[in-house]
Amino acid sequence: MADFVQLWVYLASTPLFGLTATLLAYVAAQALYERSGQAPWANPVLLSVLLIGGVLLATGTPYPGYFSGAQFVHVLLGPAVVALGWPLWLRRAELRRRGPALLLAALGGGTVAAGSAVAMGAALGLPAEILASLAPKSVTAPVAMGLAGSLGGIPAVAALIAVVTGMVGALLATPLFQAMGLRATPGQHGRWAVRGFAIGTAAHGLGTARALQVHPEAGAYAGVALGMQVLLAALLMPLLLPWGLPALQRLLGP
Repeated sequence: MADFVQLWVYLASTPLFGLTATLLAYVAAQALYERSGQAPWANPVLLSVLLIGGVLLATGTPYPGYFSGAQFVHVLLGPAVVALGWPLWLRRAELRRRGPALLLAALGGGTVAAGSAVAMGAALGLPAEILASLAPKSVTAPVAMGLAGSLGGIPAVAALIAVVTGMVGALLATPLFQAMGLRATPGQHGRWAVRGFAIGTAAHGLGTARALQVHPEAGAYAGVALGMQVLLAALLMPLLLPWGLPALQRLLGP
């Protein structure tokens, strides 16, 4: 016990606290996820966030102090995203053949994801800067922050909404697909592709991570959807949102 206390005192006074807490939380969350039979409610990312948040609150650790150690994990996000390209490369001929259909699906899915969020916000009378922060909710958080900032939104709010969107998508995608009758078995390649592309379109990186855990084909198509949404959002939102937001506010506002 004395050794544990000494270890805690040492870790709490160094950046290693954030790194150690992050790794331990993810290992514990992953173990629970495996023990639950990979149930969607036991998503390891969500559980890790809850565990780390609880530890920070219980110990009174400020976020900057935690992140000074956790940034070592943060640095690995870039290579992890690049690694998503490997399953795409393996399926490059198939993806090239389906390119036009995938582009059309990405346009439709991205329009619905952004348009529905902004329309509901406008109907509730939310201010323009919040609506601009809602629009990129289905794009991965770093891109959402940049887009929101350039469109008059609040980057911090955009990041929060994007993370919540990804977590909700990762949690609800499987039961939603099952309820819709979109079941897939190991031999049904088309179904895995549809499920993966849908979750990558709606829930960006967190949804893609969930898809990779479920099936490699679903993960590959989720990665395609994630990349297409980033590209389309970066190209189209700055063109469409400046005139679309005022029009929606006039049409749907209270």
